[in-house]
Amino acid sequence: MAEQRWISETLFVDQGLRTSYAVEQVLYEMQTDHQHLVLFENRLFGKMLMLDGATQVTTRDEFIYHEMMTHVPILAHGEAREVLIVGGGDCGIAEEVLKHRAVTRLTQVEIDAAVVEFSKQHFPQFTGPVLSDPRFDLVIDDGMNFVRRTDRRFDVIIVDSTDPQGPGAVLFTAAFYAACRGCMASRAIMVTQNGVPFLQPAELAASIGHLQKLFTDATCYIAAIPTYVGGHMAIGWAATDPTLRRVAVEILSKRYAAAGRFLTKYWTPEVQCAAFALPRFIAEIVEQAKQT
Repeated sequence: MAEQRWISETLFVDQGLRTSYAVEQVLYEMQTDHQHLVLFENRLFGKMLMLDGATQVTTRDEFIYHEMMTHVPILAHGEAREVLIVGGGDCGIAEEVLKHRAVTRLTQVEIDAAVVEFSKQHFPQFTGPVLSDPRFDLVIDDGMNFVRRTDRRFDVIIVDSTDPQGPGAVLFTAAFYAACRGCMASRAIMVTQNGVPFLQPAELAASIGHLQKLFTDATCYIAAIPTYVGGHMAIGWAATDPTLRRVAVEILSKRYAAAGRFLTKYWTPEVQCAAFALPRFIAEIVEQAKQT
């Protein structure tokens, strides 16, 4: 009988933590020009995608991350027409963005064409609706290059990056955030993947430190995602209008209805408002970062 294969999340090995997942079947594994990619089946979480030893998405809990990265900024804005995603080659966030009727164009900039190609085969529930939507514009490019050179302006920017290692490292720099600020419309919002503060406090602090120098309002909100081990996940928030993260439940409900009242499994107007109420240890990371 073949020995059971386990694939480990190695992101926190230096801190003494390794999380391993039993492999039912390896569906795809390769070294791309940019990173090591493996997609496998796990009994509990379904299809799991890992890049360079870090879990990116699973079919069991993807809805939490994708809904909170997408619906929070778009419905907080209320009039988003032009949306930019940096990263997100699996198209999970793109699929959520395009549920919003008012979005007229969604541009996705992905550095690794191989990620998009394998997603067509293995995540058709995401790529099918996205690639057939005329509002979708896919650009294969380095995210930093795109935001630095584009002359377009975006109402919402969603940075769906890997962790700050390999090709994703530049997406956590002051230069990248400044370039994003330069291609944002007035009253725009940017959200960023900022890891798990309990295990990655320095990552969140560094991002907030950069963002607060560029935006009137820089903070984060939280979501609980089982495969992102370590507790709450932080989603960075940067806006030119500080009132946008304080939109009332009643207004969010009306905007949600106007957007099409599409099915959600995690996001609700109440959850959006509550997500900005930070546990004290996360709030302290944010506040201390603003003082640097």
